[in-house]
Amino acid sequence: MKQKIFILFVACILLASVITPVTVQAQGVATPQPQTPTTQTQQSQEGFIGLPLCQPGVYLQTPIDCLLMGPSQKLTDLARKGLTLPLKPLPAVKPDPALVLLSKKFAKLNLAVGDQAAYYPNLQSAEDGIGWLRKLPPGQLQYVSYINAADVNGHHFVQSDTKEWVRASPTRYSSFQGLLFTRQPSNDFGWIVDDTNPRIDHSSSAKALPIKLTRETVVQVYDKVDAEGTAWYMIGLGQWVEQRYIRVVDISEQTPKGVDNNRWIEVNLDQQILTVHDQGNIVFATLIATGMQPFYTKPGLFKITVKKEFETMTGAFETGKADYYYLQDVPWTMYFDQKRALHGAYWRLMFGYPVSHGCVNISIGDSHWLFDWAKVNDWVYVWDPSGKTPTDPKFYGAGGA
Repeated sequence: MKQKIFILFVACILLASVITPVTVQAQGVATPQPQTPTTQTQQSQEGFIGLPLCQPGVYLQTPIDCLLMGPSQKLTDLARKGLTLPLKPLPAVKPDPALVLLSKKFAKLNLAVGDQAAYYPNLQSAEDGIGWLRKLPPGQLQYVSYINAADVNGHHFVQSDTKEWVRASPTRYSSFQGLLFTRQPSNDFGWIVDDTNPRIDHSSSAKALPIKLTRETVVQVYDKVDAEGTAWYMIGLGQWVEQRYIRVVDISEQTPKGVDNNRWIEVNLDQQILTVHDQGNIVFATLIATGMQPFYTKPGLFKITVKKEFETMTGAFETGKADYYYLQDVPWTMYFDQKRALHGAYWRLMFGYPVSHGCVNISIGDSHWLFDWAKVNDWVYVWDPSGKTPTDPKFYGAGGA
């Protein structure tokens, strides 16, 4: 009964699309059970004269006793794109939430431009600002790990594992986690990266639906249309999302040339998504943050060279080292291209945008899962399907966090 109601409902919508043509390109919605009329492989156009329209339904074989037009054709097209009834969920689960936990805590050094963070032998000295033991170079992005924290007169201080005190503000990191797949998904999928409402058609002038899609919402993707100078993705029947609000995994991607064991980590610079492939199947996927202009993550095929549970990263690229960064105890680090690495990024609250100095920044939980899965000499394939990232090796230095 539910299927019949669904068919009638969709047929009414699609009948209107016959009167006012609308491009329907599917997502992964469910469609009714296939009809089974008499069929034949070849049918001349003349043989259709006088035949009635097929009743609304799905016809995966070409019928010869009715015309596959109007609602029946639309429903069949949707079914072939993955929209079937009942809706098929992604064959995926969230990784173990315990992977998000770390044995270390982190704090941010909030400094004025040009100031240096100073370490003191005790809390009183840190509060008074006298008797410092050492200082860090001035910089814009500086985080430290700590074992104890104290608030004194509204000021935050933390104690390092060397028992020194420094003024810094304890922070919390993102608990975002990607998806683990129990089998190969049958259609594309992705994440919403900015709050939006889907539209009824692939146009910015189309009506917005009263459906609120929030950041990090997982959606299935059934179709893609290029319109108005951008890509639009169909995430449901009559639900379209513009490219800037979504990051999508294309499940049809082939094994990269040079990968010889059917096992690799893939970094898509255009979509800002990392996927893990094993024996031809996607086993894991998540949002990431790669290098921003001009510190792009270099495209190419690489191998993991070193794995480190914690790694302190420092560096600077601008003249005068005004962009100096100090990131203590970066977790789950795996180097693959000089100083470029896959690693957890406790200082990032959002993923899905290029913001690093060349490394592939990953949430703590997802970097932990990846660290446990990967081995030294595993393949890392970095590419940009849009072609916007420079590929000339002369463009790149050693990279950084």
